Amino acid sequence: MSDRPANPGSGVRSIKNIGGQTPRMTGELNGDTWSPPPLSSLNDTGLNLLSMADLVLKVLYFGGYLAGHAISDIVKLPYTGVLENVMEFLKREKMVEVRGAGGLGEASYQFVISQRGAEKAREAIERSQYAGPAPVTLDQYIAAMHAQNREKNIIHEEQLRQVLRDMVISEEMLGRIGPAVNSGKSIFLYGPPGNGKTTIAETVGRLILGKDMYIPYAIDVDGQIIRIFDGVNHEAVEQTERVRYGTGMISDPRWVKIRRPVIMVGGELTLSGLDLVYDPINKFYEAPFQVKANGGMFLIDDFGRQQVRPRDLLNRWIVPLEKGVDFLTLATGRKIELPFYVMIVFSTNLEPRDLVDEAFLRRIRHKIEIGDPTYDQFREIFKRVCEAKGVRYDEQGLAYLLKEWYIKQERPLRAVHPRDILTQLMDIAIYMNKSPVLTKELLDRAAASYFVNL
Repeated sequence: MSDRPANPGSGVRSIKNIGGQTPRMTGELNGDTWSPPPLSSLNDTGLNLLSMADLVLKVLYFGGYLAGHAISDIVKLPYTGVLENVMEFLKREKMVEVRGAGGLGEASYQFVISQRGAEKAREAIERSQYAGPAPVTLDQYIAAMHAQNREKNIIHEEQLRQVLRDMVISEEMLGRIGPAVNSGKSIFLYGPPGNGKTTIAETVGRLILGKDMYIPYAIDVDGQIIRIFDGVNHEAVEQTERVRYGTGMISDPRWVKIRRPVIMVGGELTLSGLDLVYDPINKFYEAPFQVKANGGMFLIDDFGRQQVRPRDLLNRWIVPLEKGVDFLTLATGRKIELPFYVMIVFSTNLEPRDLVDEAFLRRIRHKIEIGDPTYDQFREIFKRVCEAKGVRYDEQGLAYLLKEWYIKQERPLRAVHPRDILTQLMDIAIYMNKSPVLTKELLDRAAASYFVNL
């Protein structure tokens, strides 16, 4: 994650509310933890009344008969002080009607869209079918990313050893991984397949990237909606109740607390997937992978096997890696600048020299080769897998496997082999109605069904 200080307003136009005032942007800092600020009025959202009215009309158009608190839950805005003003406007303009109440207070009023409101909703749907949580402004998003990533999360030797305790890794390898992670920059992992490159990256990313963070459900850029939160790539943190402030108000519900993201892509990655993805049917944008990974890790697995040339892919990252900002383009042609707090990890089993030249590799700060395990490491991995799978470890059985299927056939050791061979052995033992033990017969049958002579 870049530690380069950046101007939160650099390269973007400030988005004003209908009254012409700049919306609240900074959020709250409790110690070194950022929380979304409370909302006491529509002005605090940074959004204008007309855009919010359109959003509520679309919600009612798609949802039908809804209570005020139900609308509040969908658009993620408090009813009192914020949404109530929008509903008053819609009632005054005869776009919604009240059809009874399900309890006390205006939030319990049952609202239904009128014919006039339905016509207005269809006009809004022609522009965009987005009818979900209210977006935050671009400036608010930028300020929040800076506030939550101003300091790098540092890990020390003992912490890293604890994080990777379930993996068999040499001290030399730990000594290379640690500084690479602390850099918060790009990492290039290379080496033969099956030795744990992806597992190392994912494990490190999920456990040491830092404290949980807040991201918005969506952001607004001149009336264009960009959806940020993704239930597939983001893991929401359970909150019994939102942050409360001394005034009794709760934090802005348009933000969702998540684990620091670790997003992995493989051969399906294209250059177009790294820019805003516009849905021509629903008429709003989906944030690209690196934006969803902001504040966390973006792992490009099987680097070199994408549908785009490695050189072009690396060219795409030159500015974000060096400047700490990323530029995205709207369908209108307007470019927006976003902070880039992403640790990019390239993982490949191809020879680095076959992918890119020295000048490109020089831009990637840390290059780490994940090589084949030694015989001692292979033995330790085999023991651990046996224990995990409930198979009694036998030194003579492993010695036979190594001699017959590795040494004689000049086959390289791979860290993944113990898991795969023992899984094969267990499948065969079940079929033969035998106990899964490391006999010559079962080892031979497992290895013969697993290995392919290339």
